[in-house]
Order: sequence, then C-alpha cells, then structure tokens
Amino acid sequence: MTTYFTDKSLKFLRSLARHNERAWFLDHKDDYETQVREPFQRLLDDLQAPLAEVSLHFRSDSRKVGGSMFRIQRDTRYANDKTPYKQWQGARLYHERYREVPAPSFYLHLQPGGSFFGGGIWHPDTPVQRRIRQFIFDNPGGWKAAAHAPTFRRRFDLDSDEMLVRPPRGFPDDFEFLDDLRHRNFVAWRSIEDSVMLGPRLLPTLRKDLHALAPFMDYLCAALDLEF
Repeated sequence: MTTYFTDKSLKFLRSLARHNERAWFLDHKDDYETQVREPFQRLLDDLQAPLAEVSLHFRSDSRKVGGSMFRIQRDTRYANDKTPYKQWQGARLYHERYREVPAPSFYLHLQPGGSFFGGGIWHPDTPVQRRIRQFIFDNPGGWKAAAHAPTFRRRFDLDSDEMLVRPPRGFPDDFEFLDDLRHRNFVAWRSIEDSVMLGPRLLPTLRKDLHALAPFMDYLCAALDLEF
C-alpha cells in the first residue's frame, strides 16, 4: 500500500517551528519540496478518485499554483505575529464554484501532533452565517441526520472555537438545535494520529472520512444552493 509522508516530513515542520526565518527556509527549501510539498501533491492526485465517489463537484488539485494546497508562507500584513511561515501544511478539496460564491470545502492538515481532516465552511461572512442558520431552522430533520447522527458524531466533532455568547435573535428558545445556531463556523473535523499520516492507512482512512462527511457537506451545499 502507498505511503506519502515520512518522519522527515514531520521533522522538517518541527524544525521550521524552531527556525521560522526566511534565511533558514531558503537553506532548507529542497527539504520542504521533497518531504512536504511533493508527497502532499501525490496524495492530492490519489484523492481525486475517492473524492469523485462522494461528489463530482469537488476537486483535489495537485498544481503548485492555483491548486488545493495552501501556501506555506503566512500573510503577515495585518498580523501581530510576523513569523513568515506556517508550521503546518494544509490543503482544501474545493467546490468547483468556490471562486464564484461562498462554498464549503474538505480540508486536510499536516502538523506534528496536530494533523486533522474535516469539512465545512470556515469564517463565512455574516449573510452566509444567517443563511445557514435559517436553513437549519427550516430543515431541522436534515440537520439532525447530517450533523448529529450517532455514527457521524463518534467520528467527527463540530468546531466550537468561535461561537456566539448567546443564540442569535429571531429563533424560538425551544428550538432543538438552538445551540448549533451559535456557531460562526460550520465545520466538522477529527484528529489524525501521526502514525496514520505516515503510514499506508492514510489514503483508505481519508476515503472513509470523505464518505462519512458527505451528508454534512451535502447539507451545507443545499443551504447555499450549490450542487453536491
């Protein structure tokens, strides 16, 4: 079975966390290419087939520019933290219409001790948040099946890092999923152990995750009038 990342992949990211400087990165750029970016590109190529089993409207794109992988360089223009590089490598499996309208994505994150896979819509603007909340209120049965099915919740957590202090106005206090309407991000995710990221089970695990996340992603696409 195929493996992608190795101990050297995580070693590079650990070293980058300790030496987050442009000079160091340029001296070790070949290590980044061979140990992080190129294995990630191979994985993205191999993910396109299992992704197509779930939806023909999402893309796993291995191109260096304009593809699924995020730049490892940080945008520091408006940040207090001026370190130039991220300490992880991430990639989104994006909806074909994401450049036109807000759309959910699948996301894979490689980081020593902090790798994860998930899907949803991250930091949507206020009108999109309101649209999803209203859709949940209007379609609670579908939300229960997509986000609260026991098999789903045993595998995934709903992101709760950024939530409103109290439920938004305009919804009855006895609504079954009132607490879910407090979410700013509508994301489900799960941690992946380093041993899985480095081993031959990674691709089969992600294939299973894609299928398990499909109802949740389908629901968000429906909320935003997107094909799934």
